Amino acid sequence: MHFVSEPVFESITTMDQASFARWVAQREWDSYRYELLHGRVVMTPPAGYPHGAVAVRISSPIAELARAAGAVVFDSSQGFELPTGDTVAPDVSVVSAERWAACTPILGKFLRVVPELVVEILSESTASRDRGEKKGIYGAAGVLEYWIVDTRARTVTVFRGTGERFDGGRIYATNEKLQSRVLPTLQLPVSALF
Repeated sequence: MHFVSEPVFESITTMDQASFARWVAQREWDSYRYELLHGRVVMTPPAGYPHGAVAVRISSPIAELARAAGAVVFDSSQGFELPTGDTVAPDVSVVSAERWAACTPILGKFLRVVPELVVEILSESTASRDRGEKKGIYGAAGVLEYWIVDTRARTVTVFRGTGERFDGGRIYATNEKLQSRVLPTLQLPVSALF
């Protein structure tokens, strides 16, 4: 069986974060996901199976540990306006109690805070961007840990922030347990995600 992946569309003109926020607010009826990357509006279609199931399997144990530490966990419906000028919506993200306390959330608006932990689950339409452009954006913004979940290879690659970029990453296979610098007590078997 051959599957055709949905195309990703991006604008040929650029806009700033305030213009993007207004534009998105007018599209509440739209099921597509929009992000602002280096000034370009990028649209990705809803992901196919098993993306959503894997997101829940990751977010549930993370949420338990994060709540115990006073941190806040978000799913892909939450937008973040990063200091880099980009507006992103990671599949799963964690904001520490310290960063959350310094943030002033406004009802119905994107958050102006940098998550410490960001998780992106690869799909055919987003894989190259998640591994390249978005990884660079997250590093430059000050994300401390970036996970790339590959459902086909059944691996999770964990990158740790080193200033304005990430290290070379460590690949966790299905026979290993994920470990996190942001959530040090996390011991999540990779096999449980798939």
